[in-house]
Amino acid sequence: MTVIEFVIMSSNLPPLTSVADNIPISDVLNDWTLKLVKEFDAIDLFDLPVGTSIYRVFLLPGSLQFDLSFTPTSNFGATGPKFTIIFGNSVEKPYPDPPSAHELFGYAVHHALRARFCIERGRFWHAEYWISGTRDYALSLSCRRRGLPANFGRGFDDLPAEVHNVFQSTLVTTLERDELLRALRNVIKGLLTETAEVQELAAKVEPQLRLLMSAI
Repeated sequence: MTVIEFVIMSSNLPPLTSVADNIPISDVLNDWTLKLVKEFDAIDLFDLPVGTSIYRVFLLPGSLQFDLSFTPTSNFGATGPKFTIIFGNSVEKPYPDPPSAHELFGYAVHHALRARFCIERGRFWHAEYWISGTRDYALSLSCRRRGLPANFGRGFDDLPAEVHNVFQSTLVTTLERDELLRALRNVIKGLLTETAEVQELAAKVEPQLRLLMSAI
């Protein structure tokens, strides 16, 4: 019985292997995990489901990360223009959409509000978490608008210098109230420069964000 049929490569994701539809992916993953642990002293870190695929991430000696991934044959195909089939066949399917601008902006607004609440409650570590999250979503909006990868910070370093300059001042340097307020004020200002794709939504929430800033 053929279990593993094809392999596909990507510049952004690890090699993806096709598994016959009648074979549970978990069984194949577990068999390979036992082999990797025994022969290479691999440490199983976590599983990352992506659609019908599963990526199992391992840590090998020497701080080498190894990702083992499988997807059912019936759903085996390119998920982006940079994929290359090594051998075998694949199905044609639409590429997954990048995160929507509405969603990214909505999360950023939510995080900015949560950051302010945490500052007022004296929860400064938690506030730093929300400020950093707000910045990440704002930068993801900037990446999306410029056709750069908008997931997992992959496009952040490729953003133009003028964007980096805006958001450099959003980095939190100490867990003091005044510093957190400064960073939050700047991250809100930065977010409001990245509203080209969500102008209607931004127009509705901008007064509240600016009120939040004025209270600072």
